[in-house]
Amino acid sequence: MAASSGSTHGRRRYLIAYDITDDGRRGRVFHTLKAFGWWMQYSVFLCDLSASEKIGLRWELEELIDFSIDKIMMVDLGETQGRGTSCFEFIGPPTELPSGGAHIV
Repeated sequence: MAASSGSTHGRRRYLIAYDITDDGRRGRVFHTLKAFGWWMQYSVFLCDLSASEKIGLRWELEELIDFSIDKIMMVDLGETQGRGTSCFEFIGPPTELPSGGAHIV
């Protein structure tokens, strides 16, 4: 996956974290999220999504999980170039944040 310098208009940045105990389901969720965003640290991704991409991602994730035990959290951090970048504070070595924009898979 390569970052594109495409427009960020209409995109919002989401922090997505998951808690999935089954190795197979966890691996499929990981690979799905990796296609949509940046892997930040264990079970945590940043995804810059349009409204339709968010719907598509949510649909794909819902197809993968066991609703009785798996959890996925999606937090809307705001526009990719505004609060979606400025709301991060790191303790320890900072993680380089993506500059925003679409991804080409």
